[in-house]
Amino acid sequence: MTTVLLVEDNVDNARALTRLLTRRGFSMLWAATGQDALATVREAKPDIILMDIGLPDIDGLEVTRRIKADPDVAMIPVIALTAHAMSHDKTAALAAGCIDFAPKPVNLPDLLKSMRAFVVAAENG
Repeated sequence: MTTVLLVEDNVDNARALTRLLTRRGFSMLWAATGQDALATVREAKPDIILMDIGLPDIDGLEVTRRIKADPDVAMIPVIALTAHAMSHDKTAALAAGCIDFAPKPVNLPDLLKSMRAFVVAAENG
């Protein structure tokens, strides 16, 4: 079973996306802040991370940079989730180390396609 860390400060958004992904067979972890995300990544080493960019303490781009700088967890794919869907936002997310970018509200079929592609690629080395 694929373990997903959802980093999302909005409880309602986190619950909704967790429910949808759990129904599709994913095991879900949740962090509401950047600090919690960093601790959870190091402890649980999820298969993939869905990273909200607008977090209350450390923004998701900085959290992603820190994850990518840590050799123990740098290989975990990170997909940015954000309500800011301008081209410069996507560019910034990719530059920070995200492998993909999903604007909110999330298009679930597109997100699932991206998640599965990157988890399969990571599993195959």
